[in-house]
Amino acid sequence: MSVGAEQIIAVSGSELDSLADIFKAIGDPGRLKIVHSLLARELCVHELAQTVEMTPSAVSHQLRLLRGLKLVKRRRDGQRIFYSLDDAHISTLLSQALEHVREG
Repeated sequence: MSVGAEQIIAVSGSELDSLADIFKAIGDPGRLKIVHSLLARELCVHELAQTVEMTPSAVSHQLRLLRGLKLVKRRRDGQRIFYSLDDAHISTLLSQALEHVREG
């Protein structure tokens, strides 16, 4: 399926830069594992570390970057901080990419 001229959206240079930053972030296998893990439910750093087989320190570092790009958000519950996807766009983006991979 080709994209017709009427479907092309005007994009500014800064928007393209931000979009590239998002794809660069989720292009890293470790960060992609973190984002994928958050598709199902919110998790704290220690749960994420176990799930993605990284150290809590490494997960925290990656979460800081993902938060900066507004891909994940955090919620404090007492002394624990839980992370989740920032909004449904992130889930849609991953679902579309996975569908593309599976279709070959």
